[in-house]
Amino acid sequence: MSGTDDLDALVTELNSAAGQKRATDDDTGRLSAWLEQMVAVNASDLLLVGGAPASIRVDGRLVPLAEGPLGGDEIADAVVPALPPHARRMFQDHGIADSSFRGKDGARFRINLHRERGRPAAAIRRLPAVVPALSTLGLPPTIEALSRLPRGLVVIGGPTGSGKTTTLAALVNEINVRDERHIVTIEDPIEYEHRHLRSVVEQVEIGVDAPDFPTSLRAALRQAPDVIVVGEMRDPETIRIALAAGETGHLVLSSLHTTDVASTIARLADSFPAERQNTIRQELAMALAAVMTQTLMPKIGGGRVPASELLMVGYGARQHIRRNALQHLHQEITITRKHGSFTFEESLAELVRRGLIERAEAINRAHHPEELERLL
Repeated sequence: MSGTDDLDALVTELNSAAGQKRATDDDTGRLSAWLEQMVAVNASDLLLVGGAPASIRVDGRLVPLAEGPLGGDEIADAVVPALPPHARRMFQDHGIADSSFRGKDGARFRINLHRERGRPAAAIRRLPAVVPALSTLGLPPTIEALSRLPRGLVVIGGPTGSGKTTTLAALVNEINVRDERHIVTIEDPIEYEHRHLRSVVEQVEIGVDAPDFPTSLRAALRQAPDVIVVGEMRDPETIRIALAAGETGHLVLSSLHTTDVASTIARLADSFPAERQNTIRQELAMALAAVMTQTLMPKIGGGRVPASELLMVGYGARQHIRRNALQHLHQEITITRKHGSFTFEESLAELVRRGLIERAEAINRAHHPEELERLL
Protein backbone atom coordinates (compact mmCIF):
# COMPACT_ATOMS: atom_id res chain seq x y z
CA MET A 1 0.00 0.00 0.00
CA SER A 2 1.37 3.43 -0.92
CA GLY A 3 1.91 6.26 1.55
CA THR A 4 -1.11 8.02 0.03
CA ASP A 5 -3.30 4.93 0.52
CA ASP A 6 -2.08 4.59 4.11
CA LEU A 7 -2.99 8.21 4.81
CA ASP A 8 -6.43 7.88 3.21
CA ALA A 9 -7.16 4.74 5.24
CA LEU A 10 -6.08 6.40 8.47
CA VAL A 11 -8.15 9.51 7.77
CA THR A 12 -11.20 7.32 7.03
CA GLU A 13 -10.74 5.51 10.34
CA LEU A 14 -10.33 8.77 12.22
CA ASN A 15 -13.39 10.27 10.54
CA SER A 16 -15.48 7.35 11.72
CA ALA A 17 -14.28 7.75 15.30
CA ALA A 18 -14.73 11.52 15.16
CA GLY A 19 -18.27 11.13 13.82
CA GLN A 20 -19.22 9.00 16.81
CA LYS A 21 -17.60 11.53 19.16
CA ARG A 22 -19.43 14.50 17.57
CA ALA A 23 -22.77 12.87 18.28
CA THR A 24 -22.34 13.75 21.96
CA ASP A 25 -19.98 16.74 21.71
CA ASP A 26 -20.77 20.43 21.95
CA ASP A 27 -19.27 22.92 19.43
CA THR A 28 -15.95 23.17 21.28
CA GLY A 29 -15.75 19.38 21.25
CA ARG A 30 -16.16 19.49 17.49
CA LEU A 31 -13.03 21.62 17.21
CA SER A 32 -11.25 19.22 19.56
CA ALA A 33 -12.19 16.30 17.32
CA TRP A 34 -10.72 18.02 14.27
CA LEU A 35 -7.52 18.86 16.16
CA GLU A 36 -7.19 15.27 17.39
CA GLN A 37 -7.31 14.11 13.78
CA MET A 38 -4.60 16.62 12.91
CA VAL A 39 -2.32 15.28 15.61
CA ALA A 40 -3.02 11.64 14.74
CA VAL A 41 -1.82 12.00 11.13
CA ASN A 42 0.86 14.61 11.89
CA ALA A 43 -0.95 17.25 9.82
CA SER A 44 0.43 20.78 9.80
CA ASP A 45 -2.79 22.71 9.15
CA LEU A 46 -6.56 22.57 9.49
CA LEU A 47 -8.60 24.68 7.06
CA LEU A 48 -12.22 25.57 7.81
CA VAL A 49 -13.90 27.40 4.92
CA GLY A 50 -17.62 27.83 4.31
CA GLY A 51 -19.03 25.60 1.57
CA ALA A 52 -16.14 23.08 1.84
CA PRO A 53 -15.48 20.21 4.23
CA ALA A 54 -12.93 20.63 6.99
CA SER A 55 -9.53 19.79 5.45
CA ILE A 56 -6.11 18.96 6.88
CA ARG A 57 -2.70 19.42 5.23
CA VAL A 58 -0.23 16.52 5.41
CA ASP A 59 3.19 16.95 3.73
CA GLY A 60 1.74 19.75 1.65
CA ARG A 61 -1.28 17.70 0.49
CA LEU A 62 -4.82 18.79 1.44
CA VAL A 63 -7.03 15.94 2.67
CA PRO A 64 -10.78 16.62 3.16
CA LEU A 65 -12.37 15.12 6.23
CA ALA A 66 -15.48 13.03 5.75
CA GLU A 67 -18.22 15.31 6.99
CA GLY A 68 -20.01 17.52 4.48
CA PRO A 69 -19.49 21.19 3.63
CA LEU A 70 -19.40 23.57 6.59
CA GLY A 71 -21.46 26.68 7.09
CA GLY A 72 -19.90 29.92 8.33
CA ASP A 73 -21.95 29.82 11.54
CA GLU A 74 -20.74 26.26 12.23
CA ILE A 75 -17.14 27.45 11.92
CA ALA A 76 -17.70 30.40 14.25
CA ASP A 77 -19.54 28.22 16.79
CA ALA A 78 -16.62 25.78 16.84
CA VAL A 79 -13.69 28.24 16.88
CA VAL A 80 -14.79 31.41 18.72
CA PRO A 81 -15.10 29.67 22.13
CA ALA A 82 -11.45 28.60 21.83
CA LEU A 83 -10.24 32.20 21.51
CA PRO A 84 -9.13 34.31 24.49
CA PRO A 85 -11.20 37.44 25.21
CA HIS A 86 -8.92 39.88 23.34
CA ALA A 87 -9.07 37.75 20.18
CA ARG A 88 -12.85 37.47 20.38
CA ARG A 89 -13.05 41.26 20.56
CA MET A 90 -10.70 41.60 17.59
CA PHE A 91 -12.85 39.27 15.52
CA GLN A 92 -16.05 41.03 16.56
CA ASP A 93 -14.63 44.52 15.85
CA HIS A 94 -12.38 43.88 12.84
CA GLY A 95 -13.41 40.50 11.41
CA ILE A 96 -9.97 38.94 11.92
CA ALA A 97 -8.10 37.53 14.92
CA ASP A 98 -4.89 35.59 15.60
CA SER A 99 -4.36 33.60 18.76
CA SER A 100 -2.69 30.53 20.19
CA PHE A 101 -4.71 27.67 21.67
CA ARG A 102 -3.71 24.76 23.87
CA GLY A 103 -5.63 21.51 23.45
CA LYS A 104 -6.62 19.10 26.19
CA ASP A 105 -3.53 16.94 25.59
CA GLY A 106 -1.21 19.96 25.80
CA ALA A 107 -0.73 20.31 22.03
CA ARG A 108 -0.60 23.95 20.92
CA PHE A 109 -2.13 25.51 17.83
CA ARG A 110 -2.14 28.91 16.11
CA ILE A 111 -5.63 30.03 15.12
CA ASN A 112 -6.37 32.63 12.46
CA LEU A 113 -10.10 33.35 12.40
CA HIS A 114 -11.19 35.66 9.59
CA ARG A 115 -14.04 36.38 7.21
CA GLU A 116 -14.34 35.50 3.53
CA ARG A 117 -17.36 36.16 1.33
CA GLY A 118 -19.10 37.58 4.37
CA ARG A 119 -18.78 34.46 6.54
CA PRO A 120 -16.31 33.15 9.14
CA ALA A 121 -13.39 30.95 8.11
CA ALA A 122 -10.35 29.68 9.98
CA ALA A 123 -6.80 28.48 9.33
CA ILE A 124 -5.34 26.54 12.24
CA ARG A 125 -1.69 25.48 12.40
CA ARG A 126 -0.25 22.94 14.78
CA LEU A 127 2.65 24.33 16.81
CA PRO A 128 5.56 22.00 17.61
CA ALA A 129 6.09 21.13 21.26
CA VAL A 130 9.89 21.29 21.04
CA VAL A 131 12.14 23.94 19.51
CA PRO A 132 14.13 22.14 16.77
CA ALA A 133 17.90 22.22 16.63
CA LEU A 134 19.10 24.26 13.65
CA SER A 135 21.07 21.25 12.39
CA THR A 136 17.83 19.26 11.96
CA LEU A 137 16.13 21.70 9.56
CA GLY A 138 18.04 20.69 6.44
CA LEU A 139 19.49 24.17 5.93
CA PRO A 140 23.13 24.74 4.88
CA PRO A 141 25.44 24.73 7.92
CA THR A 142 26.61 28.30 7.23
CA ILE A 143 23.20 29.51 8.48
CA GLU A 144 24.51 28.91 12.01
CA ALA A 145 26.73 31.99 11.60
CA LEU A 146 23.61 34.17 11.85
CA SER A 147 23.30 33.24 15.52
CA ARG A 148 26.87 34.47 16.16
CA LEU A 149 26.45 37.96 14.73
CA PRO A 150 27.10 40.55 17.47
CA ARG A 151 24.63 43.16 16.17
CA GLY A 152 22.56 44.27 13.18
CA LEU A 153 19.28 43.32 11.55
CA VAL A 154 18.86 39.80 10.18
CA VAL A 155 15.79 39.26 7.99
CA ILE A 156 14.41 35.82 7.10
CA GLY A 157 12.20 36.00 4.00
CA GLY A 158 9.96 33.46 2.34
CA PRO A 159 6.37 32.76 1.35
CA THR A 160 3.69 31.78 3.86
CA GLY A 161 4.33 28.31 5.25
CA SER A 162 8.00 28.20 4.24
CA GLY A 163 9.34 27.65 7.76
CA LYS A 164 10.53 31.19 8.55
CA THR A 165 9.23 31.06 12.13
CA THR A 166 10.88 27.69 12.68
CA THR A 167 14.23 29.02 11.43
CA LEU A 168 13.95 32.05 13.73
CA ALA A 169 13.17 29.79 16.69
CA ALA A 170 16.10 27.50 15.87
CA LEU A 171 18.48 30.48 15.70
CA VAL A 172 17.22 31.66 19.10
CA ASN A 173 17.75 28.14 20.42
CA GLU A 174 21.37 28.16 19.15
CA ILE A 175 22.02 31.34 21.14
CA ASN A 176 20.10 30.04 24.17
CA VAL A 177 22.11 26.81 24.30
CA ARG A 178 25.50 28.50 23.74
CA ASP A 179 25.55 32.03 25.16
CA GLU A 180 24.62 34.02 28.25
CA ARG A 181 22.30 36.55 26.60
CA HIS A 182 19.08 38.39 27.34
CA ILE A 183 16.65 37.52 24.54
CA VAL A 184 13.25 39.17 24.02
CA THR A 185 10.86 37.72 21.43
CA ILE A 186 7.77 39.61 20.23
CA GLU A 187 5.26 37.37 18.46
CA ASP A 188 1.65 37.25 17.31
CA PRO A 189 1.02 34.66 18.61
CA ILE A 190 3.88 32.83 20.37
CA GLU A 191 4.57 29.69 18.34
CA TYR A 192 7.62 28.07 20.00
CA GLU A 193 8.02 28.18 23.77
CA HIS A 194 11.67 28.60 24.80
CA ARG A 195 13.09 27.39 28.10
CA HIS A 196 15.69 29.44 29.97
CA LEU A 197 18.98 27.64 29.30
CA ARG A 198 22.20 29.68 29.27
CA SER A 199 20.17 32.70 28.20
CA VAL A 200 17.15 34.38 29.76
CA VAL A 201 14.32 34.38 27.22
CA GLU A 202 11.32 36.69 27.58
CA GLN A 203 8.44 36.00 25.19
CA VAL A 204 5.88 38.74 24.58
CA GLU A 205 2.60 37.87 22.85
CA ILE A 206 0.78 40.63 21.01
CA GLY A 207 -2.77 41.03 22.29
CA VAL A 208 -1.92 39.33 25.59
CA ASP A 209 1.22 41.07 26.87
CA ALA A 210 1.32 44.14 24.60
CA PRO A 211 -1.13 45.87 22.22
CA ASP A 212 1.01 45.90 19.06
CA PHE A 213 4.51 45.38 17.65
CA PRO A 214 5.76 49.02 17.79
CA THR A 215 4.69 49.48 21.43
CA SER A 216 6.26 46.17 22.45
CA LEU A 217 9.46 46.84 20.50
CA ARG A 218 9.92 50.26 22.12
CA ALA A 219 9.40 48.68 25.54
CA ALA A 220 11.89 45.89 24.75
CA LEU A 221 14.63 48.42 24.02
CA ARG A 222 14.30 49.67 27.61
CA GLN A 223 14.82 46.14 28.98
CA ALA A 224 18.54 45.92 28.06
CA PRO A 225 18.21 42.97 25.64
CA ASP A 226 21.11 41.53 23.68
CA VAL A 227 18.84 39.86 21.10
CA ILE A 228 15.39 40.95 19.93
CA VAL A 229 13.13 38.75 17.80
CA VAL A 230 10.32 40.50 15.93
CA GLY A 231 8.02 37.76 14.66
CA GLU A 232 7.05 39.76 11.58
CA MET A 233 7.69 43.31 10.38
CA ARG A 234 4.17 44.27 9.35
CA ASP A 235 4.23 48.06 9.33
CA PRO A 236 6.63 50.98 8.75
CA GLU A 237 6.86 51.89 12.43
CA THR A 238 7.99 48.39 13.40
CA ILE A 239 10.55 48.39 10.57
CA ARG A 240 11.86 51.82 11.61
CA ILE A 241 12.35 50.80 15.25
CA ALA A 242 13.94 47.46 14.24
CA LEU A 243 16.41 49.30 11.98
CA ALA A 244 17.31 51.69 14.78
CA ALA A 245 17.82 48.79 17.20
CA GLY A 246 20.07 47.01 14.69
CA GLU A 247 22.17 50.16 14.29
CA THR A 248 22.56 50.74 18.04
CA GLY A 249 24.16 47.47 19.03
CA HIS A 250 21.33 44.92 19.26
CA LEU A 251 21.03 41.74 17.23
CA VAL A 252 17.52 41.90 15.74
CA LEU A 253 16.02 38.83 14.04
CA SER A 254 12.80 39.17 12.05
CA SER A 255 10.83 37.78 9.11
CA LEU A 256 9.08 39.08 6.00
CA HIS A 257 6.86 37.57 3.32
CA THR A 258 9.16 37.75 0.26
CA THR A 259 10.78 35.44 -2.29
CA ASP A 260 14.44 36.41 -2.66
CA VAL A 261 17.13 38.66 -1.16
CA ALA A 262 16.55 41.62 -3.51
CA SER A 263 12.76 41.60 -3.07
CA THR A 264 13.19 41.42 0.71
CA ILE A 265 15.25 44.61 0.78
CA ALA A 266 12.94 46.29 -1.74
CA ARG A 267 9.90 45.37 0.36
CA LEU A 268 11.42 47.00 3.45
CA ALA A 269 12.05 50.29 1.63
CA ASP A 270 8.75 50.21 -0.27
CA SER A 271 6.83 50.00 3.01
CA PHE A 272 7.48 53.74 3.44
CA PRO A 273 6.13 56.76 1.52
CA ALA A 274 8.15 57.63 -1.58
CA GLU A 275 9.66 60.74 0.00
CA ARG A 276 11.15 58.67 2.84
CA GLN A 277 12.44 55.70 0.88
CA ASN A 278 15.87 57.14 0.13
CA THR A 279 16.45 57.82 3.85
CA ILE A 280 15.27 54.31 4.72
CA ARG A 281 17.67 52.80 2.17
CA GLN A 282 20.55 54.60 3.90
CA GLU A 283 19.40 53.16 7.24
CA LEU A 284 19.02 49.70 5.73
CA ALA A 285 22.55 49.89 4.35
CA MET A 286 23.84 50.62 7.85
CA ALA A 287 21.66 48.23 9.87
CA LEU A 288 21.37 45.07 7.74
CA ALA A 289 23.75 42.29 8.72
CA ALA A 290 22.26 39.45 6.68
CA VAL A 291 19.26 38.57 4.54
CA MET A 292 18.17 34.97 4.08
CA THR A 293 15.21 33.60 2.15
CA GLN A 294 13.84 30.08 2.08
CA THR A 295 11.10 28.00 0.51
CA LEU A 296 9.99 24.41 0.99
CA MET A 297 10.47 21.98 -1.91
CA PRO A 298 8.67 18.64 -2.40
CA LYS A 299 11.05 15.91 -1.32
CA ILE A 300 11.57 12.69 -3.26
CA GLY A 301 9.77 9.98 -1.31
CA GLY A 302 7.50 12.38 0.56
CA GLY A 303 7.84 15.34 2.87
CA ARG A 304 9.45 18.69 2.15
CA VAL A 305 12.95 20.13 2.36
CA PRO A 306 14.04 23.80 2.46
CA ALA A 307 15.92 25.52 -0.35
CA SER A 308 17.46 28.82 0.69
CA GLU A 309 19.57 31.84 -0.21
CA LEU A 310 21.82 33.91 2.04
CA LEU A 311 23.51 37.29 1.66
CA MET A 312 25.97 38.28 4.35
CA VAL A 313 25.83 42.05 3.95
CA GLY A 314 29.23 43.65 3.32
CA TYR A 315 30.61 46.84 1.84
CA GLY A 316 29.53 46.10 -1.74
CA ALA A 317 25.95 45.18 -0.81
CA ARG A 318 25.64 48.32 1.33
CA GLN A 319 26.62 50.48 -1.65
CA HIS A 320 24.08 48.75 -3.89
CA ILE A 321 21.35 49.24 -1.25
CA ARG A 322 22.17 52.93 -0.89
CA ARG A 323 21.96 53.43 -4.67
CA ASN A 324 18.85 51.21 -4.97
CA ALA A 325 20.79 49.04 -7.41
CA LEU A 326 19.30 45.84 -6.01
CA GLN A 327 19.69 43.98 -9.31
CA HIS A 328 23.40 43.66 -8.43
CA LEU A 329 22.79 41.83 -5.15
CA HIS A 330 22.66 38.41 -6.81
CA GLN A 331 26.22 38.94 -8.04
CA GLU A 332 27.16 40.23 -4.59
CA ILE A 333 26.08 36.90 -3.10
CA THR A 334 28.61 35.07 -5.27
CA ILE A 335 31.33 37.62 -4.47
CA THR A 336 30.85 37.15 -0.70
CA ARG A 337 30.69 33.36 -0.79
CA LYS A 338 33.78 33.15 1.39
CA HIS A 339 31.85 34.97 4.12
CA GLY A 340 29.04 32.39 4.03
CA SER A 341 26.75 33.76 1.30
CA PHE A 342 25.18 31.36 -1.22
CA THR A 343 22.61 31.65 -4.01
CA PHE A 344 19.23 29.96 -4.23
CA GLU A 345 20.53 28.05 -7.26
CA GLU A 346 23.52 26.72 -5.30
CA SER A 347 21.13 25.49 -2.62
CA LEU A 348 18.88 23.81 -5.22
CA ALA A 349 21.87 22.19 -6.94
CA GLU A 350 23.07 20.71 -3.65
CA LEU A 351 19.60 19.27 -2.95
CA VAL A 352 19.51 17.68 -6.42
CA ARG A 353 23.02 16.20 -5.97
CA ARG A 354 21.97 14.68 -2.65
CA GLY A 355 18.94 13.06 -4.29
CA LEU A 356 16.47 15.01 -2.16
CA ILE A 357 14.55 16.83 -4.91
CA GLU A 358 13.84 16.23 -8.60
CA ARG A 359 16.05 18.03 -11.12
CA ALA A 360 13.03 19.23 -13.13
CA GLU A 361 11.36 20.64 -10.01
CA ALA A 362 14.55 22.48 -9.08
CA ILE A 363 14.84 24.06 -12.54
CA ASN A 364 11.15 25.03 -12.46
CA ARG A 365 11.56 26.81 -9.12
CA ALA A 366 14.95 28.48 -9.78
CA HIS A 367 15.15 32.28 -10.00
CA HIS A 368 18.02 31.91 -12.52
CA PRO A 369 17.43 28.57 -14.35
CA GLU A 370 20.42 28.99 -16.63
CA GLU A 371 22.71 29.32 -13.60
CA LEU A 372 21.24 26.16 -12.07
CA GLU A 373 21.72 24.26 -15.33
CA ARG A 374 25.39 25.28 -15.28
CA LEU A 375 25.80 24.19 -11.66
CA LEU A 376 24.26 20.81 -12.41
